[in-house]
Amino acid sequence: MPAFAQSAGGMLTDKQIDVISSGIRSNWSRQGILDSGDPPSYAPTSMGDVQRGQAVYETYCESCHGPEGKGGPKGSAITNNSFLALVSDQGLRTIVIVGRPELGAPDWRGNVPGKPMSDQEVTDVVSWLAWRRVHNSEQPYSVSNYEPH
Repeated sequence: MPAFAQSAGGMLTDKQIDVISSGIRSNWSRQGILDSGDPPSYAPTSMGDVQRGQAVYETYCESCHGPEGKGGPKGSAITNNSFLALVSDQGLRTIVIVGRPELGAPDWRGNVPGKPMSDQEVTDVVSWLAWRRVHNSEQPYSVSNYEPH
């Protein structure tokens, strides 16, 4: 994508770029949003552990998504075969880190008050979720869950 500044071949003046940037910051940035913890990295920095991931799930996720991720009082089933077949490990990591605000799902800081998830805990819970995928490329969902229309 070409740069927007006239000095780089774009169509906006430096003043226009400043106005747009200021507007974005004033409308959408929240000062101090990361003061309460060290945010997990976008990409994993170590290998995940499935067993630790299950413990992390039980601590941070089970109260909403239920035992084994099959759905609970506040959250949907996140170990659903079709869902896991359609979302990548990176997609899972992104959901854990940023949450799903449109669904009321908290981010990495909001699951247990005062105890944000560490980078390793995010990696481990993603490993646990990925481990629960059906490993059959011909049919990434269980037959019992499939209902033709």
